[in-house]
Amino acid sequence: MLRWILRLLLLSPLLFGAALYWASEHGGETVVLETRDERGNSLQTTLWVVDLHDEPWLRAGDPEAAWLQRIEQYPAVFLIRDGERKPYRAEIAEESAWRVDEAMREKYAWADWIVSWIHASAGVVAIRLAEPPDFDS
Repeated sequence: MLRWILRLLLLSPLLFGAALYWASEHGGETVVLETRDERGNSLQTTLWVVDLHDEPWLRAGDPEAAWLQRIEQYPAVFLIRDGERKPYRAEIAEESAWRVDEAMREKYAWADWIVSWIHASAGVVAIRLAEPPDFDS
């Protein structure tokens, strides 16, 4: 019995990691956010999205996330959704974090519950993707 408990304890992080990966990648609709770094390199991040007031919104569970820091410096982004690549202007919307968090919970249900174990709701950052700016693709 003790061996069984030890095995379970050793496997728990692996099982949680697998569940976290499965939830984030297969728990619902994912989109690709294309950002730029200081050198102009294009970087892609797979994220969840919700639509509020006919606009796409994103959520960062970590305010120090690299993709979030990039959009704070260079808010002109592209969103790839359903195979279509569209330009947007990313805007941090601190006052809407609770609303976006709630919409994510509704849309992604069990997957959001699992993913939420690795970030606190107090640290959530909401990002509104507004009408595209004037820039070349």
